Amino acid sequence: MQSLKQEFFLFTLFTFLLAVGIFGYFNAPLGAEEKESESKEIQALQEKFEDLNHRLDVLEKAVDDLLWYHRVGDIAYVDKVRHFGPPPAKVPNPTAMGAKNPVKFFSYIFIPRTIDYNKKSPLLVFPHGGVHSNFNTYNVHIIRELVAQGYVVIAPDYRGSTGYGKDMYEQIDYGGLENEDVYAARNYILENYEFLDKDRVGILGWSHGGMIALMNIFNYPNDYKVAYAGVPVSDLIARMGYSAESYRELYSASYHIGKTATEDVQEYRRRSPAWNAEKLQTPLLIHTNTNDDDVYVLEVEHLIKSLKAAGKKFEYEIYKDAPGGHSFDRLDTQQAKKIRLKVYDFLAQYLNPPHPFKDIKTLTRAGYPGAH
Repeated sequence: MQSLKQEFFLFTLFTFLLAVGIFGYFNAPLGAEEKESESKEIQALQEKFEDLNHRLDVLEKAVDDLLWYHRVGDIAYVDKVRHFGPPPAKVPNPTAMGAKNPVKFFSYIFIPRTIDYNKKSPLLVFPHGGVHSNFNTYNVHIIRELVAQGYVVIAPDYRGSTGYGKDMYEQIDYGGLENEDVYAARNYILENYEFLDKDRVGILGWSHGGMIALMNIFNYPNDYKVAYAGVPVSDLIARMGYSAESYRELYSASYHIGKTATEDVQEYRRRSPAWNAEKLQTPLLIHTNTNDDDVYVLEVEHLIKSLKAAGKKFEYEIYKDAPGGHSFDRLDTQQAKKIRLKVYDFLAQYLNPPHPFKDIKTLTRAGYPGAH
């Protein structure tokens, strides 16, 4: 028994000393070269994880693309085309071969299967939201509702969109050349689909997409008949003030704006709809929600006040604590459908679709297969 106790004591002591030794090894002060080597290894691992995330985004995008055909293929011809916008906003090596070539990107096209090719059809441009996101089947019911009314829809995955790898991700130019990509998508489809009516083109979007819709009608007022901006990002200066540091870093990244709002307030102002309100000429409807926890209502209120101060005519509605917060009118609830019906009624005044919705029942039957 005594021998066992001694062995156990020695084993415990050995284990303790081994643990102390290992702890001391990994926590011992490192020399300059060792620290530099360790730092490089950590950075390399971080880059590998980032690359893996982009590869997973590509895979997720490929799967979601298949879902489009499954979920709207019964009422729409679905296609995905590749075209281009302006050259990159930032070119690390301007003298490299092809460094200033236009940025290539994809756009989704949805054409009603009931389309009459002997008549001209209205077009809606639909930019997606998200700082880094893409157009995906989150929007499936809205696409079904638009197509059922007779709209052709183009939805661009402009520069900075996810699902196309790291290079595309780092092409982001929030509030800048992404607006030109969306305008390029408009021009592409009008140039290549002769059955579209160039005088019946509208644009709609939510959140970041609402911001792009606003900037497009500000920059190209004669090329859009109407616009809808839902919970639009409106004031990047204010937004940087209430957002977390990790969010602000998306903008100050070296491949993006490269500066904080504090360092270059004028650049953030240039990219903000609220600071460009005097340019409005196009019929516009704005919706926002007081309990939006993404785009705070104060941003959209600034836009509304700026438009009023500039003497602009437009329509808006501020919803009071509507369920759903940022997504309040994109849900599948009765209230969300009623709000979308208001949006569609507004668009129809200017675009005259062949099959406008008469009521919620018509909208529901169109957007939700099997619903009656």
